[in-house]
Order: sequence, then structure tokens, then C-alpha cells
Amino acid sequence: MSELYIPAGTGAADGYELEVTPKSAGWEHSSLRILNLPAGGERVVETGTEEMFVVPLSGSATVSLGGETHTLEGRATVFEGPTDVSYLPIRSTVTIASEAGGRFALCGAQCEQELPFRYGPKAEVPVELRGAGQASRQVRNFGTVGSFDAGSIIACEVITPGGNWSSYPAHKHDEAGPHESQLEEIYYFEIAPGPAGQPGLGFHRTSSSPGHEIDIMVEVHDRDTVLIPWGWHGPCAAAPGHDMYYLNVMAGPGEERAWLITDHPDQAWIRDTWADQAIDSRLGGQ
Repeated sequence: MSELYIPAGTGAADGYELEVTPKSAGWEHSSLRILNLPAGGERVVETGTEEMFVVPLSGSATVSLGGETHTLEGRATVFEGPTDVSYLPIRSTVTIASEAGGRFALCGAQCEQELPFRYGPKAEVPVELRGAGQASRQVRNFGTVGSFDAGSIIACEVITPGGNWSSYPAHKHDEAGPHESQLEEIYYFEIAPGPAGQPGLGFHRTSSSPGHEIDIMVEVHDRDTVLIPWGWHGPCAAAPGHDMYYLNVMAGPGEERAWLITDHPDQAWIRDTWADQAIDSRLGGQ
């Protein structure tokens, strides 16, 4: 399990606070880098064979390619709301700079299609309230299929209020077919502290699916990362008093960019209960 669970502070490489590449993960498609820039700092990024999203976790930045610059307003924290993003094409040399400093996620995927350098405004990020009751969560679809055109990458953010469960029912996407996509997935977590700064926690589960052995049951903390090469993943449980954020990055070998999943057969029934429950009011549900 150790290579699939990356505690905060243990995944640094190449000047990044966290670097997950296909090589380091032992797979072929998905990547994630967390860039921590000091005030006035900048980083030149060579995308190579990867398309990427630049996602401000905290702070603002400029993202420049050739003669074009995107100004990312960003946000103070991931719990503040959605953010604007920048899409980076393959085979590009990009400069990311931050006047006041900040932390920025570079979500990546191997890609053959060269698409334009584009800005994704915060106001255009589709926000979905999913589930109900204690399974209520908010999904920010800044880089999902149908929300933003890309070659391979699928990316989104999820907010789970303290005491709630998300990625529930557990589901999988490890077989290619008409009803399921084959996708590698990265979960990067941030956990809100308590009222006096007490460190928060949550839990993540991944279990074996047919033909794919895996067993992860881990207490996750702020800035931990979990890799999902296959298997039933979920639920993610946020401890009471500590809201949970996670950033999902997915990609796979399919010719079609699609997110098709299969629910765990023991847990799928829970969806039928949502029609009679309200969405958690902390997410604006009624």
C-alpha cells in the first residue's frame, strides 16, 4: 500500500511539493504536481507529452505561453469556492508566476491531441450538488467531460462537509467497455482545521474489484495523496468538524474521453434513498 498512499511532505521531487508522474506511480496516463511559489516566484513548466490544468489551491498567478497570459484570480483556500483555471497544451513551455505567492496544482494526463492554450473562468465552472443527507457533497466540474474540452484528462474538485461521506457508493472504472471507462485516478486531499487550528482527518477506502487486487484503508490528513490504479474506491469520510476537499485527476487509454463507472453492488442501493432526503444545508441544499 505504501506506494499508493503518499503522506503530506513525502512526495516532493524536482522542486515540487508533490510530484506524481506515470513513472513514479507505476502507471501510464495520470499525473499531479503541487507547485508552492513564494512571493514573486515563478516556475517554467515544460508540458512535454502531457496536457495540464493549472488550478490555484491558494493565491493567484499569471500563466504565460508565447505572447498570451492568463491571470488566475484564484482563491484564499480550496474551501472558499471554485477557482478559475488555465489549460496547458502538450509540447508547450509555460511560465507560472505569483506576485503574492501561493500553491498551485498542475493536473496532467498523457495526450496526443494538441489543443489551444485556454482560460477557464470561475463563473463558468459547473457546480453540482451530489447525493443527499449525510452523503451530500459538492462537485466542481472545472475539467470534466462536457464542462471543458480536453484530449484525455478528466479533473474535478469535491467538497465533503464534516461528518459526511462522499465517493459513496464506492465505484470503479478499471475495465474498458460500453458501460465503464478504464481510468487511473489521483485523490489529493486538503482537510479543514478545527476552530483553533486543530489538524483534521478523514478516511479513504479502496478495495479489490474482479481481477484487481488492492487494499487501502487509510486515515488521510491535510495534503495527503492516494493513487487509485484500479479497484472499488470510496467511501471517503470526513470527520465531524473537519470539511474535506479532494482534487481528482483521471486519465486512461480509451480513445473516447469518458467517465463511465460501475457502483459497488453492495452499496448501490443507497442512491435510492436520496430522493426522500434533503441535500445538506451547508452546501446550499434545501
